[in-house]
Amino acid sequence: MVTLIIGGSGSGKSAYAEEYICKKAGKNSKYYIATMKATDKESKDRIEKHRNMRKDKCFITIERPVNIGGLAREDLADSSYALLECMSNLVANEMFLDSEPKPAATVVEQIVKDIKALASKLDSLVIVSNNIFEDGIEYDHYSMEYIRALGLINQKLSDMAEEVIEVVVGLPVKIK
Repeated sequence: MVTLIIGGSGSGKSAYAEEYICKKAGKNSKYYIATMKATDKESKDRIEKHRNMRKDKCFITIERPVNIGGLAREDLADSSYALLECMSNLVANEMFLDSEPKPAATVVEQIVKDIKALASKLDSLVIVSNNIFEDGIEYDHYSMEYIRALGLINQKLSDMAEEVIEVVVGLPVKIK
């Protein structure tokens, strides 16, 4: 089962997603797949904040900034659950991995394929993603490619998901 939890920056989506998967998993194994790379003080602080949020929740943390599909080939516990935090970091990491950014279509195809492979190994996969499409500002070419890729991935994940929940000011709103 795939669940997509989406929301704007600071909406409370991460805290909600952790609470959601902890209830769903019960005593089963649960993984926290962390996609953020620590590149500056702000990202290091954010990673530390998330580690503190989950420190007493018995997650098995897997740091995986790229190649989520590789996890499908690894030994994950039977009856396991995973929280993928977060799609916006994964898309940026995959798109800008090399000196020349990958096209949105390539990134979308690879990530969706990887998510399907990972989801097939788990009892439940909860994916956190960002809603970054509402400011109406036109950005440079590469930023627009990134926004297009994340938007298409969010659409494909919502099609794939049994449940889609948007977190708005800390409140979950069930979309699907």
